[in-house]
Amino acid sequence: MRKLASIQTVNTVEPIPNADAIERIRVLGWWVVVKKGEHRPGDRLVYCEIDALLPERPEFEFLRPSSFKQAQTDAAGNVTLPSGFRIKTVRLRGQVSQGICFPLSILPPNAPTDEGDDVTDELGVLKWEPPPPIGMGGKVKGSFPGFLPKTDETRVQVLEPMLARCQGRTFHVTEKLDGTSMTVFLREGEFGVCSRNLWMDESDESNLLVRLAKALRLEDKLRAARERLGFDLAIQAEVVGPGVQKNKYALPAVAMRVFNVLNVDAYRLLDHEPALALLAEMELEPVPQLGGLVLDHSIDALVAFAEGTSVLNPRIQREGVVLRPSAEEYDQDVGGRLSFKVINPRFLLKYDE
Repeated sequence: MRKLASIQTVNTVEPIPNADAIERIRVLGWWVVVKKGEHRPGDRLVYCEIDALLPERPEFEFLRPSSFKQAQTDAAGNVTLPSGFRIKTVRLRGQVSQGICFPLSILPPNAPTDEGDDVTDELGVLKWEPPPPIGMGGKVKGSFPGFLPKTDETRVQVLEPMLARCQGRTFHVTEKLDGTSMTVFLREGEFGVCSRNLWMDESDESNLLVRLAKALRLEDKLRAARERLGFDLAIQAEVVGPGVQKNKYALPAVAMRVFNVLNVDAYRLLDHEPALALLAEMELEPVPQLGGLVLDHSIDALVAFAEGTSVLNPRIQREGVVLRPSAEEYDQDVGGRLSFKVINPRFLLKYDE
């Protein structure tokens, strides 16, 4: 589980050119701009990652002018995400800053203070999510099924030990697309359509994902694949186009690009090449494939590598890249499959509202 707020140690303190009042510090693999003289190497502090939603409390009120987000509600008026202060990527005096730091004194009594401790719950921090795209209403069957993996990659900045262990290995690189998550599955004869967090009613075509599943004949394709392969399948994809995340790619129609293929019976993701071959058989498009990369990079070098334009539209910056080995494997630092994302800071600065 992602640690939105955790106890970390300052690794490095560096000056920022032409800045008298601020400097940058290194926490995990992140650079964070702070007030000059506040921190020294070796200091422990509370670090809150980007996309952390801090609660409306007096100690966070200084963030209101720049970071306040109104509560999100569903069609019935129920609060789905409370109001608070969203931490995002910013640029200060030319320096990209990702996250925010607080002294340990901000913690409530008896909170853990060892390096690496998760204090997300102690501070009431939640994960900020953008409002659902238009057309994402409709009837809901329930929460996202427990027999499927959630679709959220770990950022490389918190994986320095993994990066050190994997130096010299070749990873496949794909473009990370900025859309909305979609999962479709076949399990014991039942076909399902899911958003990132919900299992939708596949008979209700007021939902964009349900309409797309029908247009692409995904149920028929999964059933045919079941007959050929002898096991149930799920595919997980990013949906992009009109009505989704402001259609940054300026696409003429809604499209689905697949990034995961799952053997549901074995609860195992297919390896890279078999997954691509199966998608080709099913006439489904994968996310853009960017080739192989021998991993001999620092975190900063990977962030620089992530910068670039999108395959879908070379006039805009891509959101980032995802790196995976050719064969699926477990990694102790990721806490799951060996797979991680590197986000393009230029994309975040322009589009991450």
